[in-house]
Amino acid sequence: MEEEQTTIGLPRDLLRRAKRKAAAEGRSLSSLIADGLRMMLADDRRSAGTKRVLPPVSKARGGLLSGADVADSSPLSDDIEYMRRLTRSV
Repeated sequence: MEEEQTTIGLPRDLLRRAKRKAAAEGRSLSSLIADGLRMMLADDRRSAGTKRVLPPVSKARGGLLSGADVADSSPLSDDIEYMRRLTRSV
């Protein structure tokens, strides 16, 4: 692989920590930085290919549906009878 030299500016503390880590692993600072960049770029590629799936969002604004009559409970009579049967069997 062809290598190219470049100059980069790093915060002193970060550079000191990177040099210590490279020395502890018995490798060069360049190889440590190159591996770190490869990891970051691979993560970007993976996350770019992953499509975010968002939960469905209701556009409802609340309130009664048009034509609903709260005084008329007859549409609920089947549900009420079903609930009565359920509570009796428990």
